[in-house]
Amino acid sequence: MLTLAFAAVVLTGATSTRSAKFDTIDVQRINVREADGTLRLVVSNNGRMPGGIFHGKEYPHPHQGERGAGLMFYNDEGSETGGLTFRGAKGPDGKGRGSVHMSFDQYEQDQTLVLEQADGDGKHRAGMKILDRPEESLVGIMSEYARISSLPAQERERRWKEVVAGQTKNYQGGPRLFVGKDETRAAVLDLKDVDNRTRLRLRVEADGEARIEFLDADGKVQRTLGPGDLQQQ
Repeated sequence: MLTLAFAAVVLTGATSTRSAKFDTIDVQRINVREADGTLRLVVSNNGRMPGGIFHGKEYPHPHQGERGAGLMFYNDEGSETGGLTFRGAKGPDGKGRGSVHMSFDQYEQDQTLVLEQADGDGKHRAGMKILDRPEESLVGIMSEYARISSLPAQERERRWKEVVAGQTKNYQGGPRLFVGKDETRAAVLDLKDVDNRTRLRLRVEADGEARIEFLDADGKVQRTLGPGDLQQQ
């Protein structure tokens, strides 16, 4: 009887769903995977946050160790597709700095929708950004960074600038829209062209002054409309 019972446990245990209940778990990182091993979610502290992962392969990240703690999301192919990170602390000057960042990525590219709050040096910024991204995959540029990641810091930075300079124009894309509160406590709606230049801005200052600004390619305001101008028209 004991032999039969042991055999039943061995034969059925491999296919049964196992579960456990805990009151508290202290970990530095949790990986959530599909049954075939595909990574789908990482919950991590700052030090164990992974680099860029595409198709299950991890590449060194230019901001490794500075990404903050949080969650990273991965698509059906095990490629990064967004995340939520947060960090904050007082600097050597005694002033607090922090940020909370949630983003959603284009396929094999960087973030296209961002919700973010950041503060530092007594200034605060919070809002939503919409960004353009090219069709090219980030795997190529991540592979280039992996190739130089073991170099000394100054040499690595120099070589990385050369790699970026050699890319096609706007290879990383850029912001097209920002809506939120800027460092001056003004409520702002910025609309940009494909070269990340603000061309139309709606702005309400902290004291209540409101205006619409039209800007040229050099960032110079060409025309301003205030409440009085709109009433006249």
